[in-house]
Amino acid sequence: MVTIYSDGASRGNPGPGGYGAILIFGTLRKELSEGFRLTTNNRMELLGVIAALEALKKEDTVVTVYSDSKYVVDSVEKKWVFGWEKKNFKEKKNSDLWMRFLNVYRKHKVKFVWVKGHHTNKENNRCDELAVAAAQGKGLKPDIGYETERKNEGATLL
Repeated sequence: MVTIYSDGASRGNPGPGGYGAILIFGTLRKELSEGFRLTTNNRMELLGVIAALEALKKEDTVVTVYSDSKYVVDSVEKKWVFGWEKKNFKEKKNSDLWMRFLNVYRKHKVKFVWVKGHHTNKENNRCDELAVAAAQGKGLKPDIGYETERKNEGATLL
């Protein structure tokens, strides 16, 4: 069984953002983080989970994901995302990430647990540190899905 902790952050919403994730398997531990020049908090919350699941090497892994994002946890645990998928994510934000999520989610046995953010959960707090540091990094790469969506909506980009 693998335990994943994940968090996302953005400085402004939209603004520079990042995610942090920790994978724990027995005594093994791996930290992941990445930053983007223009994105949203919800995208980073979801991308942290995706990146962690994509880092798993074996299919059918039993995984518990701890996240402080009601957006992510409720979308899966309350099965909203499966309804959105049936409607081809029509008029849904972050559809690129939700499709990517479903692809990797279906390769494993995943359960989500919501945790209170910025509280007493040591691992969640570490993920927050990773996400914030990633968002503040130099040479941030574009969040292509978000920037394309904004461009299609007629928004001015950087």
